[in-house]
Amino acid sequence: MPKNPRYTPEHAAAGLNANFPEIETWPNQFPGYEIVIDDPEFTSVCPKTGLPDFGVITLRYQPDKLCLELKSYKEYLQSYRNLGIFQENVVNRVLEDVVRWAKPVWAEVKGDFHPRGGISTTIIATWPRKPAKPRK
Repeated sequence: MPKNPRYTPEHAAAGLNANFPEIETWPNQFPGYEIVIDDPEFTSVCPKTGLPDFGVITLRYQPDKLCLELKSYKEYLQSYRNLGIFQENVVNRVLEDVVRWAKPVWAEVKGDFHPRGGISTTIIATWPRKPAKPRK
């Protein structure tokens, strides 16, 4: 008898099409420096189990012409609070939205999620995107 999949394509794509608030920006006045923003109280929801995910989201980026407005970025991150979305998708979606709004020279988003069931997860996504490594 075939086994039903535990995770479906709908689970995998959950939350990716959600409408998030715009991240406001302001004109950068100085070239060539790095900004690091931590959200130590990030929360979202597992789309499969409905259990909360807690973690630290750290954004590192080098602004070009625009900087992220911090209150706007905080409100953006808070919009994930009740959203069913996998941790990997959170990190990659935050990166894509930061790049869309701020157009940085480079950016990195790190999600360091607290253990659930004895396993913790750390996800790091960078822009420009690195090419995929060939499978062995």
